[in-house]
Amino acid sequence: MSHNSFGHLFRVTTWGESHGAAIGCVIDGCPPRLALSEADIQPFLDRRRPGQSRFTTQRQEPDQVRILSGVFEGMTTGTPIALQIDNVDPRSRDYGEIAAKFRPGHADLTYELKYGIRDYRGGGRSSARETAMRVAAGAIARRVLGAGVRIRGALVQMGPHRIARGRWDWNAVEANPFFCPDPVAATAWEAILQEVRKSGSSLGAVIEVVADGVPPGLGAPVYGKLDADLAAAMMSINAVKGVEIGDGFAAASLTGEENADELRMQDGMVAFGSNHAGGILGGISSGQPVVARFAVKPTSSILSPRRTVDRDGNETEIATKGRHDPCVGIRAVPVGEAMMACVLADHLLRQRAQNPDAPATPRLPRN
Repeated sequence: MSHNSFGHLFRVTTWGESHGAAIGCVIDGCPPRLALSEADIQPFLDRRRPGQSRFTTQRQEPDQVRILSGVFEGMTTGTPIALQIDNVDPRSRDYGEIAAKFRPGHADLTYELKYGIRDYRGGGRSSARETAMRVAAGAIARRVLGAGVRIRGALVQMGPHRIARGRWDWNAVEANPFFCPDPVAATAWEAILQEVRKSGSSLGAVIEVVADGVPPGLGAPVYGKLDADLAAAMMSINAVKGVEIGDGFAAASLTGEENADELRMQDGMVAFGSNHAGGILGGISSGQPVVARFAVKPTSSILSPRRTVDRDGNETEIATKGRHDPCVGIRAVPVGEAMMACVLADHLLRQRAQNPDAPATPRLPRN
């Protein structure tokens, strides 16, 4: 299987399956002499870890990361960084009854059609378990970006239920099991998702990721656009079916006057009156917050019986037992943050390589 790597100068390759012995990744291109230890990575993995509430899968994985290479005496060496997480709580027997059946909405059928073989245990390589290594890589990407760039994500919609943006509170995100910035919506979602879980069904979600402190100049025209790489990165996350930057699809309903992010000068710097563009113009960061939003479909593995076919072409029914997220979008929040970090780190290194003399804070020339 090819295409397990992403990024150019900051390049991440992941490996492993949901019910294999371990999962891991190799990060190539990380600059040397950055302070790095497992303790710098683990907090981000803990946010994504399964089994933390009744609203996520009850698979008990500590997701304890080990650094195998690329770090010496607490500093990165500039050589490939290898990370590994052991799988300690797979329960493959849960999938025995559906080994020859294709779950509707899942990758079972397409993997079978493409490769002629698939790992049915938890979806194998197509499982969201793979995203743990993206989160680990994202923690290292944040070290590359430095403390001046802050990346935060939030779940802004669950099923048809949206937050009230007037109640947005970043401090609330870590205070509820949904990464929700609206405390009122978070309380309502508890009852909603509890009923969905009991019924054996699932819900989709929308996640918003915001990066503050991104310097201007990241990205390149035409085929190296920052927003294009961000869209590809977010779309590569399991179960994601839509991505938008800034106002995204909502921009289509605006007039030109409404959509224009007007410019002015403030303290010798260019300032913006709004951020409909999501911090990216012509594929290049403007210095405003970079905003990406992505939609996650409902979890495909559900208890409710659905019509399907098996490997022999027989029509049948399927109900997926086991431990599954009633809303996989919840744990996608730290994954989205990680992908934002990896893309920004990659583009920061590209900018340094192509334009090493660019000032850290570009200003317009004065006449």
